[in-house]
Amino acid sequence: MRAVGRAAWARVRYRVAASDPGLLRLTAGLRTVAAIALTLTVLSLLDASVPHLVAGAMAAMVSTFAIREKQRGQQAVTLALGLPVALASVLLSALLNSRVVAGDVFFVLLIFGAVYSRRFGDRGTALGLIGFQIYFLSLFVGATVSALPRLYGVLGVAFVCSALVRFALVPETPAGTLDRLRRAFRARFAQLVTAQLALLDAGPDDMEKALDDVREGTARLHETALLIQGRLEDGTSDETVARLVQRRIADAEVAAERLGLLLLTARSAERGHTLTLHLPGAPVPAGDLLPQRDETTDTLRRDLEALRLLVLRPAGTDSGTGLAHVRNRLLGYREEENLPPASDAVQDVFRGIGEAGRAVLGLRIAVDGPQDESEDTPATTRSREELDAEDIAIAGSEEAEQEDAERTGLRRPTTRAAVQVAVGSSLAIIGGEFLSSQRWYWAVLTCWIVFLNTSSTGEILVKGYRRLLGTVLGVVAGIGLAGLVGHHTWTAFALVLLFIFAMFYTAPLSYTLMSFFVTAMLGLLYTLLHTYSASVLLLRIEETALGAACGVVAAALVLPVHTDRRTNELLGTVLERLTDVTEAAVDQLSGGAAAELLDKARDLDQALADLSASTQPLTHPITPLRARRDTARYVVALLETCAYHARYLAATAELLPTHPSIAADPRLREAGRRIVHNIGVIGAHVSDGDDSVGEIETGPSIASLLRPGTPGTPRYGRVTDRVLRHLQRLDEAVVGLARPLDVPIAAPVK
Repeated sequence: MRAVGRAAWARVRYRVAASDPGLLRLTAGLRTVAAIALTLTVLSLLDASVPHLVAGAMAAMVSTFAIREKQRGQQAVTLALGLPVALASVLLSALLNSRVVAGDVFFVLLIFGAVYSRRFGDRGTALGLIGFQIYFLSLFVGATVSALPRLYGVLGVAFVCSALVRFALVPETPAGTLDRLRRAFRARFAQLVTAQLALLDAGPDDMEKALDDVREGTARLHETALLIQGRLEDGTSDETVARLVQRRIADAEVAAERLGLLLLTARSAERGHTLTLHLPGAPVPAGDLLPQRDETTDTLRRDLEALRLLVLRPAGTDSGTGLAHVRNRLLGYREEENLPPASDAVQDVFRGIGEAGRAVLGLRIAVDGPQDESEDTPATTRSREELDAEDIAIAGSEEAEQEDAERTGLRRPTTRAAVQVAVGSSLAIIGGEFLSSQRWYWAVLTCWIVFLNTSSTGEILVKGYRRLLGTVLGVVAGIGLAGLVGHHTWTAFALVLLFIFAMFYTAPLSYTLMSFFVTAMLGLLYTLLHTYSASVLLLRIEETALGAACGVVAAALVLPVHTDRRTNELLGTVLERLTDVTEAAVDQLSGGAAAELLDKARDLDQALADLSASTQPLTHPITPLRARRDTARYVVALLETCAYHARYLAATAELLPTHPSIAADPRLREAGRRIVHNIGVIGAHVSDGDDSVGEIETGPSIASLLRPGTPGTPRYGRVTDRVLRHLQRLDEAVVGLARPLDVPIAAPVK
């Protein structure tokens, strides 16, 4: 019974870990709620009034979520600097409370400074956020000069409680976060294998859903890999360990994605195309070459389940012959003689399982240290030797220098955003005063918020729409809750804590949901302050709509960054990063000098993630431009396909120094030249819109360019065949990218 309970608890933990990588959302919600609860407890013991309880709760919330640095020492410094900033903000709010014009002018200047301070990194962003939010808090509770001593005490209690929760009650260390992210990676890897199993077993009617699940699992695994890469430097003991873990995460991601493509190819009578894995709504390949019930398929199903078990099994439970037998069997598929008799496509799936098993073994060694080798077979020993050789090569590598070009003047994003939000806030203040002389600041708050983490007019429009929708729904909920709670103070505060947790937990998932919980919480706060009425909440809808409209107007008219321009800039960056990875990988595969390929691949992934986020206004369901929406989705999917093949080439190139089975081939350089040229032509067309920069080159397949033409020329090995296949697919994807972007394609030479 106890074993069943442990197994059930383990399943729950892995599901939570997979849905919330690193438990980042859970930790943020718990820390904020705990800080507020502790602040309320201390203030209630000091016999604080309800307005001061509300002020303390809001100050604790701001001082907790504003701090974003990863190192605890940096967090402590920022929190310590935040308290005098908060006190100064309250003082100025109280002094300017009766001076309408001067107060409004200062508020606009404060907003400008808060946004402009983002250029100074996480600390500047946090201090600007604290200054603005505490000023807003002062307006909300009606701070006066006579009430300053008491309000200062409330702020001091809130900041101290926030520090106590952050550093003692709900501590978070970079190493701990990275460890949870690694567990989340394992959980999402296992979920992807589960989806691949469903793809193997899916009937004709279920293929589309099974393929959607594989797409989603692949995307979520990639998301977790990016989160891990962003935490490696702070969460590991030294640079060598960070690079080793980065390498193993990249190996596992490529192996998992490749296994899904091989399964799709084995299920299809047509040639499986990588784009099918990256484009939602892409047609499911017709036909089925894989029998659903025969010995080979049953073996394949068993081995996929064994791979899932190997991924999920935690460190320290590898003892015994059972798991060692499973591991050895999977790694044995890396040897040609161990492959079962089947078609080439099905044998490729078994090879993919073997490579995935090797990636899992490498990740375990990198994270958990040496594993038990007593039951190793020759195939497993060979895999360990390869991994050890790679570890030595990584330990001896040098850090590549990074260059960061910085924009200046009004071209700097922070300067532009500061000017835009200052103009938008000025409009919101004027319009808000017409709606309400007492609660005009709601419009300003909305205008401020829609500019956070947005870079184009389209993004601001979508964010404003989502905030308005969430506000309308939250008003409906707030009206109902106010009637139920009445004036039961602690019941209302309990619901406030619940909504704050939900707000932080859902923020990365849905901005509409977050806005809903914020508005419902504010309805309860108004009830506590005895200022609640249905008209007040309806006024919030009007102020929210006004603030969103002012933000959109300012973004469209003042130093505008149109969505097309923003996406073109990011598309150009992605193409530059793709060129860097492809050129360096092909050069190394051709016998050139070693390069920092994993860093280049990570830069490509981050650039692609930024582009995908910037296209949300184009791909949003409410957009009326259906053709442009489909084009944007298709282009992003093609770029994801290109990035997958480039990641594989980079991962293979890094194996050259340590794997005798992989030999450099100078002929690959000519094959890569065409791909790099075509990417450059597309990039120039996107940047300049000039067709005279050149045309896309087409011609014979890359495999035919390298086909042995003279007797005695060695045949390709299995690894070389795969390199050629990925180069060919990358070449096809780049040519395919030219068509939706209207880049001219040269006629093939006959």
